[in-house]
Amino acid sequence: PVDTEHRIIRWDRDEDGGLGEPVAVAGGISEIGEILADPQALSWCDIVDPDHATLLELAQEVGLDPLAIEDAVAAAERAKATRHPGYAFLTVYTATFEKASSSASSHDSRLQRHRISAFILPNGLITIRLGTGGLDLEELQRRWASDTELLAEGGTGALAYGLLDLIVDQHFEMIQLLSDRIETLESDLFNGNTGEEWIPTIYRGRKELVELRRVVLPMREVVNTLQRHLGTESRPVLRGYYADLEDHVLRASDWVESLRDMITSVFEANLSLTDERLNVVMKKLAGWAAVIAVPTAVTGWFGQNVPYPGFSQPLGLYLSAAMVVFGSLGLYLVLRHYDWI
Repeated sequence: PVDTEHRIIRWDRDEDGGLGEPVAVAGGISEIGEILADPQALSWCDIVDPDHATLLELAQEVGLDPLAIEDAVAAAERAKATRHPGYAFLTVYTATFEKASSSASSHDSRLQRHRISAFILPNGLITIRLGTGGLDLEELQRRWASDTELLAEGGTGALAYGLLDLIVDQHFEMIQLLSDRIETLESDLFNGNTGEEWIPTIYRGRKELVELRRVVLPMREVVNTLQRHLGTESRPVLRGYYADLEDHVLRASDWVESLRDMITSVFEANLSLTDERLNVVMKKLAGWAAVIAVPTAVTGWFGQNVPYPGFSQPLGLYLSAAMVVFGSLGLYLVLRHYDWI
């Protein structure tokens, strides 16, 4: 195995069962198993971009299922949670918006997903991150430190709750950003500010919303599986926290679904307004065509090669001119009255 970036944080228990201050522990992958085996401590190990050999070594040290190890590094793995004898495994995603590069198209999605896998063991939590982005570790440790009583009583279930709560809060931030953008698109639509970039922008918004939906919706299954694994119904200290987390996940899911309906409505409203504008243009063209048809009909009549009133006389010129002027003017006024032109 190659050297892999990782950190190990440990909370030692005192005689009363409380937790002391978190302490950074030096050690390699081979020492993680021994650290997590200590029942008098609560530990967290974070591993970044491990290779397959490193994870196999970790599996041997801790006693993990090789299939779960495969899921931790497999490409395009879906968000899920599974229960194994003695531990639980989960894979979730965070999402961030990256700045669009100069070479990117205006309709390319800017949503970036960052995968985080975790093994919830009896005495510790192991997180495996593919890449360093997507998770604020300082904020995560601050949340754990804000309620040491919960950590002392809830153990690894409390560590997992803090991780998932931070991820769900980040989901809410991304949903709020997308909601604000959709409202801006809606305002531009009804204010007539739809330029050439409006259609690519709304298409990009739909792509980003679909990608975010794939991140948010599976969280319901993840939380429900962890509740069954941790037995929160029989652990009052965790029951309320996971119930609140489940409520947040459901709210996020409902919000994403409502945004999908909203952006679809904006897109359909744009099509309806486009059809309405096209109908107005066609109506005006038809009105002007009717006005133009009057002199065409009059000149066609007086252009016959048969005698008619005023044939070959100045009277014919006066009659044709009068019919063109008054006929066209009269038809114009009628169509103007009915707002056709």
